[in-house]
Amino acid sequence: MRRYSKYGLIVWLWAIPMMLFAQQVPKPSQSAARDTIQKITIDFADVLELLQQKNDLIQRLLGNVELRQDSIFMYCDSAVITNSTQLVAQGNVIIQQGDSLSIFSDSLNYNGISKQATLFGDVVLDNAGQQLFTTQLNYDLNTKVATYFTGALLTNGETQLSSKRGYFYTTTNDVYFRDNVIVVNPEFTLRSDTLLFNTKTQIATFLGPTLIISDTTKIYCEDGFYNTANEIAEFRENAQFVRGNQQAKADIIRYDGASSTYTLTGNASFNEGLRKADADTITYNDQTEEIFLLGNANYQDSTQNIRAEQIVYNQKKNRYRTRGRSYISNPPQILQADQVDFDSEGGLGIASGNVIWQDTSQNLTIVCQFTEYDNVNDYLKSSGGRPLLITKIEEDSLYLSADTLIAFRRLDTLLTIDSLQRIDTSRSLVAYPDVRIFKSDLQAICDSLTYSTRDSIFRFFENPLIWSDTSQFSADTIRLVLKDEKIDRIFLLNKSFIINSPDERYFNQIKGKNIVATFLESELRQMQVEGNAESVYYALDAFDAYIGVNKAICSEMLLYFGNNQIRKIKFYNEPTARLDPMRQAKHDELRLEGFRWEINKRPRSVADLLEIKPEKKANQQIPTSSSKTNAVEND
Repeated sequence: MRRYSKYGLIVWLWAIPMMLFAQQVPKPSQSAARDTIQKITIDFADVLELLQQKNDLIQRLLGNVELRQDSIFMYCDSAVITNSTQLVAQGNVIIQQGDSLSIFSDSLNYNGISKQATLFGDVVLDNAGQQLFTTQLNYDLNTKVATYFTGALLTNGETQLSSKRGYFYTTTNDVYFRDNVIVVNPEFTLRSDTLLFNTKTQIATFLGPTLIISDTTKIYCEDGFYNTANEIAEFRENAQFVRGNQQAKADIIRYDGASSTYTLTGNASFNEGLRKADADTITYNDQTEEIFLLGNANYQDSTQNIRAEQIVYNQKKNRYRTRGRSYISNPPQILQADQVDFDSEGGLGIASGNVIWQDTSQNLTIVCQFTEYDNVNDYLKSSGGRPLLITKIEEDSLYLSADTLIAFRRLDTLLTIDSLQRIDTSRSLVAYPDVRIFKSDLQAICDSLTYSTRDSIFRFFENPLIWSDTSQFSADTIRLVLKDEKIDRIFLLNKSFIINSPDERYFNQIKGKNIVATFLESELRQMQVEGNAESVYYALDAFDAYIGVNKAICSEMLLYFGNNQIRKIKFYNEPTARLDPMRQAKHDELRLEGFRWEINKRPRSVADLLEIKPEKKANQQIPTSSSKTNAVEND
């Protein structure tokens, strides 16, 4: 302990008789109570004055005052101590408690009994380097809690925190800021109603409505935390953020400053102009500009709507990919698949797994396992398994399958009556190889096929066969023409052959170079045969009983049908004909050259279209996006 100054000692010795004379003997209970109170001890002062006022002993100290009470040390320019327990200090006041806490002020009122201190003026509380600035501070040296009600500022490195009132728990390093809380950091500014800040962990906990503003972003929440040291934050209760024209909200918003990543969890939504996204969880990376939508994901922009279990969208590269059952609406096209990878800038996409593609404007649906598509050129290539096309004809579904299906839209320039140009669009289809078609009243097979909505014509190539009711059509090339979504005509070109057999015992046959079959309400009504026409016709009586077989040869013939049976034939250009009674006819010899009744190849159901032939199963692979196809529409 430092010694008193000489002057101070003289004053002290002079005051002793006065103190003994004036002081009353305390009652036993008062004396015992005072003995239990740890008094304020004077370690040093330049001047000490003693004064007895009734029952109070007053000590006045001047110059370089040093005091202590237990482990609490106090310093000031001057002090007045009453009964060694009540202290009023003035000038350069310092309180030190432990190794890490110091409080500086202009003046101090201190109750040594309750150990309550009130500091005034330019008050600075320093706790292990964390400094709190205020004009009035209440400090409880028992609990080591500092309280202020006139506004304070806390500095923490580059971060400054202020509020109108607050509580500083120095043992736990927790500071509760209340009323008009403001946090200023080089990276952001925060405003809140209530905030808890730990000066050691540098974690700010939001306990009320909070707004965080940076150069580009505004974040609002009513609960959560922000670790200013590692820039990790979690925003809860009505959490939302705004950046430019971007808006987002969720039950919880998490931010990782190191990776510049926002994660929105629970009822998450993200909007940017015409782009909208929502999911169970949304993660956005500022650096890569990637948005991850996880769980019940939905993304929408000006042209399309995407739904999937997961969606990843890269804004910088304008690409997206989906995982889980995916639904993409890009009117008039709709795409469903287990996963989709799409480059929006180039318009190139790959869809795989139970793919369903629809063109609602043309009433076309394609079902397959793998699809490559080009939105810019409106091109689609389907493969994997047996791709299946479905369309409506005559209010009935037509099913078409092949190993590969290609659909694309083409622009046609048309001249109107007033010689003005008009741009029209049409959908074209290419199918190959092993094409099979099933409709309730028509079935067909061929190696390859094309179709265009421009002229509504199916073109069959390489060994085509068509069946309608009890008739089989074959030729080198076949064209099937639709009108008003109904079968209108069938053109058989080169080596045309038609076989009709209601009982598959006797076969009506028509052969020629080219044949045109005309339909009315989907029923065969007329057939015109041109070039080297031949026919074998089994005549019936009024009771539909066979009466004989007629074989005819001519250049052309015209056949009329009713109820899918030949009712009348006209022969042209020197016809020759012979009618043989049924018992005299040699039926096997009546089969014309090129006869082949291939009813076993006729598809009987949609399942027959999808069946993969044994020789193909071993070699079948799903093509990759690098595969190329030359889609040539032959006429």
